[in-house]
Amino acid sequence: MSVQTLVAPDLLEARVENALRQAGAAQDSAAAAVRAMMHASRIGVDSHGVRLVVHYDRVLRGGRVNGTPSMTVRRTAAATAVVDGDNALGHHAAYVAMGQAIELARESGIGAVGVIRSSHFGAAGAYARIAAEAGMIGFATTNSDRVVAPFQGREAFHGTNPLAFAAPSGSARPWLLDMATSSIPLNRLLLYKSLGVSLPAGVAVDEEGQPTMEPSEGRTLLPLGGVDFSFKGAALAGVATLLSAILQGMTLDHDLMPMVGTDDYSTPRNGSFPACHRSGPIWRTRRLQPGHGCLSGSPAGRARAGGGRSAGAGRPRVACRSRTCANRHSDRSRYRGLSWSAAGPGRTGRKLRGELVS
Repeated sequence: MSVQTLVAPDLLEARVENALRQAGAAQDSAAAAVRAMMHASRIGVDSHGVRLVVHYDRVLRGGRVNGTPSMTVRRTAAATAVVDGDNALGHHAAYVAMGQAIELARESGIGAVGVIRSSHFGAAGAYARIAAEAGMIGFATTNSDRVVAPFQGREAFHGTNPLAFAAPSGSARPWLLDMATSSIPLNRLLLYKSLGVSLPAGVAVDEEGQPTMEPSEGRTLLPLGGVDFSFKGAALAGVATLLSAILQGMTLDHDLMPMVGTDDYSTPRNGSFPACHRSGPIWRTRRLQPGHGCLSGSPAGRARAGGGRSAGAGRPRVACRSRTCANRHSDRSRYRGLSWSAAGPGRTGRKLRGELVS
């Protein structure tokens, strides 16, 4: 049986940051990772919250992640750039990239920044959200190592490949969508396993390809959409791969090294990519806010406007939660690794694992 533990946010932040510093992370890298993990923990997305500090401790000490990176930014066009993360914690590289994308959007109306040589960055919505807080529309996606079966398939082929979008809403909380293209993120399965909680029906299959609700038996996740309509989730996973791997000439899902379930914690594996579009004050206040209020006031029991969240029956909560959080969002998200390439038109670049944030 799991025991719920509530910790004051300030204390939790301090202890998690201290753990990362002791594992070898520099101050700015540790602070970025804590910021992203607390984003998830504060809104109740415990799968991508502070529980992941154990994994980050392991990869920092093992050498897969560089705790003291020397990141560089290379402008590639009027509205694009590439961040070389130097195998940093993915949160640090992704925040740098989104910051660059925001600056490009202020200058050109839109900005897209690729990240090469990075690592797992947690919840993609953490980065789309800061674009919205800057008054822009943000998008973040990545492909990841294979843990999801294709439509009507049995063997894993896709990653959980999250898609995250955010936009200013005219109120304190931005509109935010953060979802995996699988039925649930892998980290949700791992969370349920650690808590001894059964999986929802229709989200995973065992080694024989049979549906299972036992987390320890789950070997492959199913795409978003259920048994009959999972072609939709599989197709969306392909979109993430198209943008983050195929377009950049990088590693596809089925060739990426696993994030977990391996003894190799020394080989670097991935990165990220953010982008944003500048939005005007008329669009923000007159178009999104009324719809938000209309749906939020609906009498339907579980209806939620985009950017809102319904906890659902039996969903576990183990990390810190704050009633004063500035945002709550759909929690179907997990980052596992995207690939980016330094190649451009007319030249060949080295294959460098990365992430996509747009």
